[in-house]
Amino acid sequence: MSSRAEILARVKENQPALTSLPANLTALVQYPDPVDMFGKVLDGIGGTMYVVKDVEEIGLQIKTRFAHLPRVISTIPELKNLTEKDWEDLAPHSYEDVDVAIIKAHFGVAENAALWVTESLMGQRVIPFICQQLVVVVHQKDILSNMQEAYQQIADSSYGFGAFIAGPSKTADIEQSLVLGAHGPKNMTVFVIE
Repeated sequence: MSSRAEILARVKENQPALTSLPANLTALVQYPDPVDMFGKVLDGIGGTMYVVKDVEEIGLQIKTRFAHLPRVISTIPELKNLTEKDWEDLAPHSYEDVDVAIIKAHFGVAENAALWVTESLMGQRVIPFICQQLVVVVHQKDILSNMQEAYQQIADSSYGFGAFIAGPSKTADIEQSLVLGAHGPKNMTVFVIE
């Protein structure tokens, strides 16, 4: 018997006992306060959440937090006065030096801090993935507890492109060291409107 065959035979002989599956695999995770859980999970994956009263408060926060950054764009009409003029409908490569992109999400998911964004809210598909700082706005009533609820929301939707975005870009491939902003936004800020 070869070494390979001997190893495989030993592995086969030493399999753990089979265990039965839990009785109820369909129980949905429900949080008493989905917004609070969303914030905790987002913090754990490198993002930051702020609960605000309205879009005006977001504008003040943007002016304060990102005042030193020159290229700010937004797909939210109420925030256009804070952003670069005539940035829409350019070639995707023209956005390579965007410092801050402000977009809206359809909804968020508390269990993983993911935000569902379609192309209609991005302006250009590349915007949330190429900017240095990503700011996403979502309404408090649109924070769901779990992904099952999220998939129910989008099940009958029609869209060309959509993505669940959770936190800043990150990788831990290199020397098992976590690096934020490796191939996308370095930071993600979520404003939750009450």
